[in-house]
Amino acid sequence: MNDYDVLGSFGRGKRALHQNGRQSAEHDSTGGFPHQNEGFFYGKRLKKDMFNQTGVLVAAAGTVLNHSELEKLQFHGIELREDDVEAAGSFAGKMMEQSELINQGVRKISPIFEEMRMTKQVPLLEIRQNILPIIHQTTEQPNLFGLFASLQSKDDYTYRHNIGVGVIATLIGRWLGLTEAELSQLTMAATLHDIGKVKIPLEILNKPGKYTEEEFSMMKRHAVYGYQILKETVGINHRQALVALQHHERQDGSGYPLGIGGNKIDFFSRIVAVADIFHAMTSKRVYRDASPFYETLKQMENNAFGVLDPRIVRLFLDKVMGMLVGNEVLLTNGKNGTIVMVHPQDPMHPLVHIDGTFLDLRSEPGVHIQQVVI
Repeated sequence: MNDYDVLGSFGRGKRALHQNGRQSAEHDSTGGFPHQNEGFFYGKRLKKDMFNQTGVLVAAAGTVLNHSELEKLQFHGIELREDDVEAAGSFAGKMMEQSELINQGVRKISPIFEEMRMTKQVPLLEIRQNILPIIHQTTEQPNLFGLFASLQSKDDYTYRHNIGVGVIATLIGRWLGLTEAELSQLTMAATLHDIGKVKIPLEILNKPGKYTEEEFSMMKRHAVYGYQILKETVGINHRQALVALQHHERQDGSGYPLGIGGNKIDFFSRIVAVADIFHAMTSKRVYRDASPFYETLKQMENNAFGVLDPRIVRLFLDKVMGMLVGNEVLLTNGKNGTIVMVHPQDPMHPLVHIDGTFLDLRSEPGVHIQQVVI
């Protein structure tokens, strides 16, 4: 499958994303870290995000606690409890489990989509019982960066993309505070967003390169095909069917198939559009490498205006950058540092610790993150 149709309209916008604030703190402990307990916490890994009293993310889930991390938590008045941490080894085990969950989802969804290619019917019960639980379980894992890494493989891209968009859209839905009923509907719709491609000839779907104008015109029909399939499927509501129809529509009306924009695009469809573009950009393909993780985030920040819903993009950038607190990064000045704090108003320019000093990238216009060191 060529992803020209996914990315073609993404890049016309200009930077216009401003943070309106963030959700309340998820960890409300106060008081300094008891220094005498450092021996217990040292080398442990955080099981959840740690926020200070103003809601700023101080340390992300998955951070291994060394002396500097413990001092940072103490500085922000965060008192750790024993159930906030786990042994680092158990976290690695969870990451392996997470990767296997993704692979399990790909293995299960591939024969389902092949069956749909033959029958043009959606085995809804099979998807609900075998695929959706994997997606929901995956989104409950503690380290989202590892999750994205496990979604990047070029192998079985078509099926991995369906799982990946389902996972990312579900994460966004959780962050937006959707109800469980809404979340379940969104997950199903996101997983089936490309169902119309079962009616696209395989020689076009699997073409390893850019489409001709005629091929692209044929590929674009998958949105209408998907809507037609889903609206005839018992158990799928109109809003879910709209996701198949609208996930390539853009805020400025430049998308397809209808060329609608703004609030005429259903909210679920706007969520899936963000997930669709992010997964396509960060995925390895036969004919190109994946866009680097941080570079993709920068492109989404700089080019999303007029293309994607700015509220959803702001939330996505804030949450994803927040998970990088504690990660090592390479800066454009050639130095390596560690992200220690993400600014709610400007998540793409965090505070970085370098050789005993702190560098606020908001005040250094010539210095940016070049890549995240994995």
